[in-house]
Amino acid sequence: MALKPEPTAPLHSVQHALRVMETVSRHGSGVTDVQIARETGLPVGHLAHLLRMLCREGYVEQVADGAYMVGEALVRLGSGGAERQAAIEHKLQQTLTALRDSIGAAIYLSRYIDGEIRITQYADGPRTPKVNEWVDFKSAAHAMAAGKCMLTQLDHNGRRDHLSRHKIVRLTSHTTTSERVLFNKLDSHPASVPVLDLQEYAVGTVCAAVPITAGQAVGSLALSLPLTHAHRLRQAAHTLNREAAPVLLSLAI
Repeated sequence: MALKPEPTAPLHSVQHALRVMETVSRHGSGVTDVQIARETGLPVGHLAHLLRMLCREGYVEQVADGAYMVGEALVRLGSGGAERQAAIEHKLQQTLTALRDSIGAAIYLSRYIDGEIRITQYADGPRTPKVNEWVDFKSAAHAMAAGKCMLTQLDHNGRRDHLSRHKIVRLTSHTTTSERVLFNKLDSHPASVPVLDLQEYAVGTVCAAVPITAGQAVGSLALSLPLTHAHRLRQAAHTLNREAAPVLLSLAI
């Protein structure tokens, strides 16, 4: 399976954040933002934004004299084996829950594993119910925002392979059922714009998704809203895209 190499804004932010964390890690007794800027070459304004995000996520912490040191979350993720995997899942769940509360929508993390779409973690609640899986998500990539988002990350052969195993079928009156039309939509979709599902998978539900790609792994971060909240979808999708970096960062460390 080949990927389409299209960098996104969250990916650039993660690359910069990793450079910042590497710099902080080299200075065991702490390092100032001025020194971090000098060693990373990042603009001061952008660095300030990254440091706020890294402190909020617990990857770095600011000590009494204003210097920055490695944070507890980064220490936990730096462990090995099962402990590391548990720490990653815990950190991701915290991030998904925070996104659920700030956006006011159910949030989903999906991965493309062994040729199948899998929702690996999600955060929902009484006021933010998750989508009713009335058709197996594995068979509905062509209709779901998360699925279409992951299909955009595959090349033509990868998509054809997936759809040879999961045929395109009509799920609602809004579902695209033509492979040619679907591929044209995927090819023309800008990498920086969230993918939408406007009642294509389930009547009464709208969704949005953004790519989460770590190395060669394909994934997506998605949200769902009831149709009565459809007026919030584009703003919610914009926020999801803007806040995707912490999720990608947890997967990249």
